[in-house]
Parts: sequence; C-alpha cells; structure tokens
Amino acid sequence: MIKRRILIEETNILLTSDIEPSYVVGFITHQREELKRFIRMNKEFQTSLEPLKVVSSPEIVKMMSIAAQVADVGPMAAVAGTISQLTLNFLLKQGAKYVIVENGGDIALKTNKDVIMGLYAGESSFSGKIGFKIKHGKTPMGICTSSGTVGHSISFGKADSVTVFSESSSVADALATSIANHATGDSEVDMVENCLAKAEEVKEHFRGVLIVVGESAGTVGKIPDLVETDKKVVLGDLYDLY
Repeated sequence: MIKRRILIEETNILLTSDIEPSYVVGFITHQREELKRFIRMNKEFQTSLEPLKVVSSPEIVKMMSIAAQVADVGPMAAVAGTISQLTLNFLLKQGAKYVIVENGGDIALKTNKDVIMGLYAGESSFSGKIGFKIKHGKTPMGICTSSGTVGHSISFGKADSVTVFSESSSVADALATSIANHATGDSEVDMVENCLAKAEEVKEHFRGVLIVVGESAGTVGKIPDLVETDKKVVLGDLYDLY
C-alpha cells in the first residue's frame, strides 16, 4: 500500500492506493492543463456562480458542468471533487482494488476494506468525536464537505460542515457547496433546517447528507454508520483501516 502527497499548484492530493503508476502525476497534470486551456478561451467558466452550458469540451469540463447543473452552482464549485473522481477512475482502470483520493477534503474512493472517515466541523463539539464507517461494499463513493467557517472556499452560508455522500465526488462537491450556501437564518436550528430543505430538493442526486451548524445537526437520506472517535482530525481524514 502506498500513501503519497501530490501537490500541483492548487491541487493538494493525498493518494492512498495498492498501486502507483508512474504516470499518475502526469495524468492529474494533464487534467489540470485541459481545464486551464478551456478557461483561457472561456473565462466565465472560472468566475460564474451559476451553471453554464458547454459544448465540445474536455472530460473534466463536462463533468464539472454536469455537477454544476445538478446543484445549481457555478462549475468551479466542483473542481476539486472532479479531479478526485477522474484520478480514482484512472487508477481503477489500471487495476487498483484499493484507492482513496483526497483532494483538499473532497474524496473519491473505492476500497476492498472498510475505513473510518473523521468529521471535522470547525469549532463544533462534533469535530473529532464522530466519524463515518465506510463499508467497502458501498464503494465507489464520493464524499465531499463544504464549510462556511473553515477553509478558503466560497460559501454564502455559515455551516460548520455539510458532508455529502454520493456516487460521484464531482456531484458531491457541487452539492455540498449548494446546500451549505443555505445555512442562513437567525439561529443554528434555522440554518440547519434551511440546509435540509435545500437537500430535500436534490436528494435524488445523493445517498445522504450530514449538516452541522454549531451544536445542531441534521441528515437527509442514508449516511454511513456513525462511530465515536477520539481523533484530532482535519477535513476529510481517513484512518483505522480494517
């Protein structure tokens, strides 16, 4: 099993896999270059906060555009999750049986063992005390988190964490952003309820969602089993391989 950090400009991947093709870095670099080339010719793709229709575009752009349309957000909301998903797909085609691609907290995985993913939710007491047991039979899976209180990503809400479990990390990334944008209101309960209402509107596109605002939380759909932990985790941490 290999565990490797891959840093390419804004891309910050922690790759865990049972294989490591020598050209995986080249693959990720190529995907980034395809996206950058498209943006140079279509500058609104980088700045739009709404979905954009694209034609005759690279695979990474198509995936980001589809995710943006599903979640009703700008396509760049799906960039990290899309790179994770493309990298997972690439390694699976090379014969990998165990892959976890974590890109700035946005995860795409397919494993033959169960794993625990820690929850980091800012200053909430839930941080580091609960985690999700990801059963290998339920993978491949995308797990993405958006926060209005942690990190540098744009969010119009104040959720400590909105974690989306979906078939695709590209879609999960966009949905997490969209749902987290609705964490507005006069109280933590109001913010959670507003996020839940948005999640209900798009629930056909994910397996489950966990929303945390301060000491309030709520779920839609079916999330993985929760387990108690005593780990000091960061966004997207996975540990305790079974």
